[in-house]
Amino acid sequence: MKTLKDTIHQLTLPTPYAVGDVHTYLLEGEMLTLVDAGIKTKEAWKSLQVQLKQLGYRSQDVEQIILTHHHPDHMGLIEYFPHVRNVAAHPKLRPWLEREDRFFIKYEQFFEEMYFEAGVPSSYFHLLKGLRKPLQWSSQGTLSQELLEGDHLPGHTDWQVIETPGHAQSHLSFVRETDGAMIGGDHLLAHISSNPLLEPSYTEGEGRPKPLLQYRNSMQKLADYTIDTVYPGHGKRFGQVVELIENRLKRQEERAHKVLGMIEEAPLRAYEVCEKLFPKQMESQFGLTMSETIGQLDYLEGQHLVETTKEDRQKIYYVNR
Repeated sequence: MKTLKDTIHQLTLPTPYAVGDVHTYLLEGEMLTLVDAGIKTKEAWKSLQVQLKQLGYRSQDVEQIILTHHHPDHMGLIEYFPHVRNVAAHPKLRPWLEREDRFFIKYEQFFEEMYFEAGVPSSYFHLLKGLRKPLQWSSQGTLSQELLEGDHLPGHTDWQVIETPGHAQSHLSFVRETDGAMIGGDHLLAHISSNPLLEPSYTEGEGRPKPLLQYRNSMQKLADYTIDTVYPGHGKRFGQVVELIENRLKRQEERAHKVLGMIEEAPLRAYEVCEKLFPKQMESQFGLTMSETIGQLDYLEGQHLVETTKEDRQKIYYVNR
């Protein structure tokens, strides 16, 4: 058993996504653990093997995989590690890893209903057929251990689990307060703000999550911890976390008030707001722009700055006078 704190090694893997490379982290401690597992491509797998070899390891030496969240560029290579004894993550990651068909049917129905409510034209509904397409970059397997707020990482007890939903409902971050290190997945990135992405509820009977509000709460929660260095899922390592969070919150509020100005001119559906907010990006990044738009509307509604009414089962936002 090591008496010194775990050693962290950053492994950087290519992805086919616009965000670019993704980082995974090898923890040397009581167990050899990989935090996140890249994307399922030949290029990523080859790169991972080369970097493990440079550190004196092979893929067979990895005993455990811990996941920050369920997106394909973070859990794609799990099935390439045959000797892993434990895969640990938030329970909401389970249906993504275990490919529960009932969940994906519900997932598709959720977006169909939400897009209709948002006033999305029928010409966009063909996109719903591609909701499962990203699974080709991900892994299928079994979640053997669930991690929740306040837990400690198995084999690495200096690391505490923080639930940080927003970018994903399954998102976790891991903090080691002895030296202020945080392995943050996509919760905080230095160069860009993470997208709070729409997802259905994971619990029967619950309303849909409001990811932008969750993301704000998850960022504010970090003020309770001493964090000196963030090891992110993308981009460079960074510090000055409090300043970064304050800036992100301020910029989000500025965008929300831009949306409020649009609604002051005339009541709007979410799709109509999205058209005005993202006139150039909406066609190519429809899912991301709609998530962002509905997030800003959730924020304005939560601040009691807008109210809603229904017309032909479509939700219309108007200014609260």
